[in-house]
Amino acid sequence: MERNFTLVILFAALIAVLGLVPPIPLTFGVPISAQSLGVMLAGAVLGSWRGAAAVLVVHGVVALGLPVLAGGRGGLGVFTSPTVGFLIGWLPAAFVTGLVVERMRSLRVGIAAGIGAVIGGIVVLYLCGTVGLMVVLDKGPFEALMLSLPFIPGDLIKAALAGWLTQTIARYRPGALLSRA
Repeated sequence: MERNFTLVILFAALIAVLGLVPPIPLTFGVPISAQSLGVMLAGAVLGSWRGAAAVLVVHGVVALGLPVLAGGRGGLGVFTSPTVGFLIGWLPAAFVTGLVVERMRSLRVGIAAGIGAVIGGIVVLYLCGTVGLMVVLDKGPFEALMLSLPFIPGDLIKAALAGWLTQTIARYRPGALLSRA
């Protein structure tokens, strides 16, 4: 129990620290940031429930006003900004990423993590992000989805990186890979 708690907090901190990587601003208020890599890794390494718990910790810290999101943002206002769909989407993204890694035991963990990161960290996250853009910016589904397109190349790189990093963790620290425990 203590080990699980420690790893959940560690991955929440990783997601927050990745917010320090300077974001690439886009015109409609949603920056390209490194934080979705942390979300992908939380699910891939910790598994579905623990990965989602790490994201919940980050959501709590953000709601308290700590500036841990890309660009030094935090506070309740971000839950009404164009990023809200992506921010809330981190929770199902981490969960689904972890679930895929947990279920795809016949594949090498790095491949399963990469696939999980694409399904959870891109497909699920973009669905949530698109809905958020539709609501906050009053856009139609197609228009909101088109706003998300600039994120795809970077997120595909992050998904591949998440697969490689998860494989590396499995090789050198197999006890830390809770998604396959």
